[in-house]
Amino acid sequence: MLEHPKQIAILGSTGSIGTQALEVIDKHPNLFKASVLTANNNADLLIEQSLKFKPHTVVIGNQQKYQQVKDVLSSHNIIVKAGETALQEVVTYPEIELVLTAVVGFCGLLPTIKAIEKGKTIALANKETLVVAGEIITALAQTHKVAIYPVDSEHSAIFQCLVGEDYNSIEKVILTASGGPFRGKNREQLANVSKAQALKHPNWEMGAKITIDSASLMNKGLEVIEAKWLFNLLDEQIDVVVHPQSIIHSMVQFNDGSIKAQMGLPDMKLPIHYALAYPKRIESDYQRFDFLQYPSLTFEQPDKQTFKCLQLAFDAMKKGGNTACVLNAANEIAVARFLKDEIKFLEIAELIESVIEKAEHLKQPSVNDLLESDKKARNLAKVWR
Repeated sequence: MLEHPKQIAILGSTGSIGTQALEVIDKHPNLFKASVLTANNNADLLIEQSLKFKPHTVVIGNQQKYQQVKDVLSSHNIIVKAGETALQEVVTYPEIELVLTAVVGFCGLLPTIKAIEKGKTIALANKETLVVAGEIITALAQTHKVAIYPVDSEHSAIFQCLVGEDYNSIEKVILTASGGPFRGKNREQLANVSKAQALKHPNWEMGAKITIDSASLMNKGLEVIEAKWLFNLLDEQIDVVVHPQSIIHSMVQFNDGSIKAQMGLPDMKLPIHYALAYPKRIESDYQRFDFLQYPSLTFEQPDKQTFKCLQLAFDAMKKGGNTACVLNAANEIAVARFLKDEIKFLEIAELIESVIEKAEHLKQPSVNDLLESDKKARNLAKVWR
């Protein structure tokens, strides 16, 4: 007897991860059902997705677009909601078994908390949730016995390397970074790079914000902090190497010196597959990796002096408290300002460093403290220079 399809809520269904998750669901309708879809602003694509996948409920974050979505979908027996409160409400629906948090940025925090409190399994593509509130989220997940399955390719790689290693000690994890479009360049060469140049990632197709984060290496910095909380690591147990080919997605070194690496072509659908179906691996028709096409896999030390965002993230992790929250908020505004041509590429790190220096440090912040820290950091970042 076949089990019913797993009921999934996709927060951020119109983004890069959300659209790829729907591709996975579309190929396995007997295994997965997209029961809830949400988008912040892209009403047209949300409508298109909803007409195809027939979810129970959709949420449009931008309340001004509520009527547009409702006019089309209400006749198709699809419930339409709007706003941040609705986003937190839909993850608690009894039928939802897994919540894929694929929204970008801080806005993923409160819905993830609500989902954990209701005992929902989390497939986490929103790294900012653990960056901002890792200690709170991991404690909450433990209290409610909720599993968090990583969707980021690097954390999925570590997760896969750890399967079957429950009783063995980790010496360190090694996150790999492509180096982004500016690998090997110095600060003088980066002084006047354009957003068009920064948006040309050599290996991955991603949204604008995460692509800029990859260019500045902030994305890797955020992943370092996320790894600490996902895998219960000490700061000194996390390392980063630049691996331009993006074939090895990350590695785990154990206390006997042995290293496990997870490999594959750069395709986000693979970690999405793994997170949605875990503990099973389901068949795919994706292109297979051929060693003969990659006779040389290379590794380099990251340049933390040129790409200061990576060092700022390591520093924020070590300082603890609300510092990573401030770092994340400042970075979100800095990237937005860079994309609007308000600041230069190297000024992203300068802005973040300035905001961290000015922000109040809280050693043991509550969720409300983090919400306030986020707000204040954004205000400081908006008026920088």
